[in-house]
Amino acid sequence: MTADSISSSASTSLILSDAGLDSTLAVTSLDEYGDPREGHVAAERALTLYLNKRELVTLMTLGSQPEMLVLGWLRNQRLVQRVDQVAVIQVDWETGSAAIQTREEIPDLENRLSRKTVTTGCGQGTVFGDLMDDLDKIDLPKTELKQSLIYGLLKALDQHNQIYRRAGAVHGCALCQGTDILHFVEEVGRHNAVDTIAGHMWMNQTAGHDKIFYTTGRLTSEMVIKVAQMGIPILLSRSGVTQMGLELAQRLGVTLVARAKGEHFLLYHGAEQFQFDQPPGRAKQVKHHD
Repeated sequence: MTADSISSSASTSLILSDAGLDSTLAVTSLDEYGDPREGHVAAERALTLYLNKRELVTLMTLGSQPEMLVLGWLRNQRLVQRVDQVAVIQVDWETGSAAIQTREEIPDLENRLSRKTVTTGCGQGTVFGDLMDDLDKIDLPKTELKQSLIYGLLKALDQHNQIYRRAGAVHGCALCQGTDILHFVEEVGRHNAVDTIAGHMWMNQTAGHDKIFYTTGRLTSEMVIKVAQMGIPILLSRSGVTQMGLELAQRLGVTLVARAKGEHFLLYHGAEQFQFDQPPGRAKQVKHHD
């Protein structure tokens, strides 16, 4: 790590390293005929987080945006309440570590770290503290959503997923406003992708009330909680929904749209804010007579 790789945000005086790495690695494999094929695999790197020299957790990550991943992880774990509480995030791949320094001690840290929930995230996501803490304080806006907007957004998202097309083995998440994609992040696990976007939002003080969050992964309790904590009222996925994910969306007021691909989707929650303004043509049913 050199001094040139350290940057500072003028708005927060947060010192960040700049340690992003390539997301894929070139490899040679053999196809079904035994012929060599040049291609790529998704990177998977271990990054151990240290908060004020206290080891917290090891994340498996592509390593493309590690500083934003760490910042978003801190936010979504509710270990820090404001971005200006964080003084330094320095990633060093030689040691596989991220050193985090805060401007003040984190209250009740040991007790919060002692309560750990292993979630259903790919690669086993982890949430520290009580999973349901402070949920009743979340107040999401009632936001209208049009069917035509979903179709337009899905079409725009087709232009992304570059790492998946190149190497597979990753999930993608996107922060969207209308059909504009503000951030698209691919990661080993969807929980890392959502944390990286949370880091971008926190760093840039981006509000979530008028945004849509898209993920290629399933909508679990962890995904719903994290998106709600980011203040985003609409969650869209091309995958399915778990029971707890649905129950939490109903409790928190998150509009939940899943199995979204092409012109198909399933609206699980938020029908009162939804407009079916562009229904696709139904195939004519052929009646069979005896």
